[in-house]
Amino acid sequence: MAYTSIRPGQVWLDTDGNRIQAHGGSVLHLDGTFYWYGENKEKTKPGNGVWHWGVRCYSSTDLYNWTDEGLVIPPVEDDPGSPLHPARMVDRPHIVRDERTGKFVCWLKIMGAVQTSTVLVADHVLGPYEIVRTGLRPLGMSAGDFDLVVAPDGKGYYYFERVHSELICADLTEDLTDVTGYYSTHFPRRRPPEVREAPAHFERDGRHYLFTSGTTGYYPNRSEVAVADTYHGPWTVLGDPHPADPAATSFRSQISSVFKHPAKEDLYIALADRWLPDVTAEVAQRAPDVFRRLFAGEPVESDAAFSGTDFDTSVADYVWLPVRFDGDLPVVDWYDEWRIEDHR
Repeated sequence: MAYTSIRPGQVWLDTDGNRIQAHGGSVLHLDGTFYWYGENKEKTKPGNGVWHWGVRCYSSTDLYNWTDEGLVIPPVEDDPGSPLHPARMVDRPHIVRDERTGKFVCWLKIMGAVQTSTVLVADHVLGPYEIVRTGLRPLGMSAGDFDLVVAPDGKGYYYFERVHSELICADLTEDLTDVTGYYSTHFPRRRPPEVREAPAHFERDGRHYLFTSGTTGYYPNRSEVAVADTYHGPWTVLGDPHPADPAATSFRSQISSVFKHPAKEDLYIALADRWLPDVTAEVAQRAPDVFRRLFAGEPVESDAAFSGTDFDTSVADYVWLPVRFDGDLPVVDWYDEWRIEDHR
């Protein structure tokens, strides 16, 4: 079938009829083609020990119909020590282009007792990618969810969650593969679920915005948006960008990135994952309290809804929604169906 619209929260198939696997991902626009890449969760089933099966990429000319371009970063099956082994917790690939060299730079978050970064480079967005850094602890910190941003002048910035603590904005080196040592700190919080993660940066009319989520694992929670005049802030928190969601769960999703449509004057698209489609808003609303007590060391009663044993992220869906602006406040409204052509 050919799509003529975006239908948030519904199963999205590629042009071969297979479920799209590009989670925690982003979209790049190059020479008239859109490239959507992200975590390939096709083999991640409850209890099988497979966290990921590489990074998959899709191409499109309309943002509706996506052709599978394959694994741009395949898993390394025969080396358990590789950061790309399927059992390693590879999350949230972000790819940027070094305009000086034309190379594409991909950062991966590798979860573990200490969270590290793996950095790869390629001559084309579809690869092949070569690892140039692994086991990287940016600024000596345990680095969680992140976003990469390249300014118009080519300078790079790395927004990441200092795990269970605060958000960091760090300057990148000229080749975008490391940090320089200059950084700023933002949104300090005592512990999850208040700690901010999943930063998604975008710029509009000279102002910088960050969407972030709370820290409740795969369970959705209330998003927060902040605004600043520079990449390093200071940031002013504006509130929940999903005010029409009475459940305060960001429409049961988590924003991974924001994409500005290159052919539209003011169309920004919030790309989000609905990691657990079967989790109801009622269950999600309980998640912050469960995580708050868990990280405070308080007793947490047994609750099957939070056992974590039934996660099947291979069937996670996507919630793509346009961003409108109420003054300075970016607002994400719900649409059962919407079209790019209906936005200026």
